[in-house]
Amino acid sequence: MTQSLSTNAQYAPVRGPVAHGAGSLYEFRGGAGTWFATELVGALLIVFTLGFGYPYAIVMSERWRAENTYLNGHQLKFVGSGSAMFGLWVKWFLLCLITLGIYSFWVAPRMMKWRTENTVLA
Repeated sequence: MTQSLSTNAQYAPVRGPVAHGAGSLYEFRGGAGTWFATELVGALLIVFTLGFGYPYAIVMSERWRAENTYLNGHQLKFVGSGSAMFGLWVKWFLLCLITLGIYSFWVAPRMMKWRTENTVLA
């Protein structure tokens, strides 16, 4: 059973600094090699698709981040899809064109919201 971090899980606020290691609220276990490979494949995807693969590259990066992040000992999982992001990306791109770029100020928060809503506890 998965549980969304943004809506279903409620955690007590952390007061003061959180110690690293055992008992930490968050733990990250990713390494440079897997990060580099993921980002290289994502960059190639963007280049060879003339930018149309950008949403899929974002999903690859988010999956890598989530798979290497643990919250209270529970691994995170990114459940978003490239096709869902692609639809949003086209909509945001068109809105930026129509508003002469003004809508771009809303794109970053909307993308962060989408990323957060699609990250769950594994």
